[in-house]
Amino acid sequence: SALVSVPACCSARYNLALLACLGFFLLYALRVNLSVALVDMVEPNTSLAKNVTSNVCPEHSSTINVPRNTTGVKYSWDADTQGWILGSFFYGYIITQIPGGYLASKIGGKLLLGFGIFGTSVFTLLTPLAANLGVGYLIAVRALEGLGEGVTFPAMHSMWSSWAPPLERSKLLSISYAGAQLGTVVSLPLSGLICYYMNWVYVFYIFGALGVLWWFFWMLLVSDTPEAHRSISQAEREYILSSLKDQLSTQKSVPWRAMLESLPLWAIVVAHFSYNWTFYTLLTLLPTYMKEILRFDAQENGFLSALPYFGCWLCIILSGQIADYLREKQNFSTVCVRKCFTLIGMIGPAVFLVAAGFIGCDYALAVAFVTISTTLGGFCTSGYSINHLDIAPSYAGILLGITNSFATIPGMVGPVIAKNLTHNNTVGEWQMVFYIAASINLFGAIFFALFGSGEVQDWAVTGYHLHRN
Repeated sequence: SALVSVPACCSARYNLALLACLGFFLLYALRVNLSVALVDMVEPNTSLAKNVTSNVCPEHSSTINVPRNTTGVKYSWDADTQGWILGSFFYGYIITQIPGGYLASKIGGKLLLGFGIFGTSVFTLLTPLAANLGVGYLIAVRALEGLGEGVTFPAMHSMWSSWAPPLERSKLLSISYAGAQLGTVVSLPLSGLICYYMNWVYVFYIFGALGVLWWFFWMLLVSDTPEAHRSISQAEREYILSSLKDQLSTQKSVPWRAMLESLPLWAIVVAHFSYNWTFYTLLTLLPTYMKEILRFDAQENGFLSALPYFGCWLCIILSGQIADYLREKQNFSTVCVRKCFTLIGMIGPAVFLVAAGFIGCDYALAVAFVTISTTLGGFCTSGYSINHLDIAPSYAGILLGITNSFATIPGMVGPVIAKNLTHNNTVGEWQMVFYIAASINLFGAIFFALFGSGEVQDWAVTGYHLHRN
């Protein structure tokens, strides 16, 4: 029977994509708000030890600072302590990746994603209290937030394995995951404004409360599978189920060994690791680079620090549409689209990142290059990032848990290495940081182009064990 595509507007699968988009929006808002609030939480003199600012670039005329609200409590944490506070999130995050994927395949993605975001929101609401009790409590609360967020991506991948028709995968997944970039865009400047006009505690209270509100809607409106959905149309249910019928496995046991021996999976691991190296290094150190080298205070202009992520968000949405158009209408193979998009999304950023290190003091151009670099990275979402669903839809959540575990390591070590390389804050040192990120990106792109796959792997479909014997 010919598959008749069911219109997107108001369909259950697009509603799921939009609600998920909101969920990831809040997750990232909850995740980056601390780096903004931290500036206001520490006493000015104990803030990051004043580095020798390189005198390569002239000062920009700084805007006169309006006296800001100073009612927030201040803590005397030194630079190392602040490093621990910012890093603690990742320690929780890395632990729950693989268990998250496994649990999602057992109890379903809806509850796991819902309670992952709910838990993160509750711990965010407790952050001011924890900070008051002491730095150990704050670190613990952040690690617990990481635990909650760690299950969310694998849970979402797991849900899409039963909700996304193969030819709409790039569209649906890019809508849902683009929320993460948008969350970064909105919450960086917004957290700054909240700190400025109110008090840093409200950064945690406002986003935490929104997370709890989202959770009510999620529990009410979403279901794990099209079969279980309350208000889905008969036509859409048929359309989704028939499009997935040869793709899913009925095995109850997870083929761990075959999975870990699969080269296409390791291709995703390497690409994911490489991409995140650049992403996390930039996310944590961009404000420092702008401030210390370009002598341009990103805090004064939250808009400029958010611009790269806005570009990325736009690119994710558009490239998702383009990817599925190429696969459906132009008959490009899935593997060709995934590899091309990964190459654009990793080599493009590498080139512009190196360029950003070489343009001297032209900070407008520097911001432009970094923005183009981050924007092109958006192509990766329709590249390696959803390739888990192409090679093993049934185990997509577990696969994402595996690749994301490796991909969290750069978040822990990348910024630390970059900090150690830039002791004197010279342009040369920063060029080194950009070089390293660019070469890691290049390697990841080439590795994926050589070993990636677009086909459902043998071990991921029913009856695999029968063929072997």
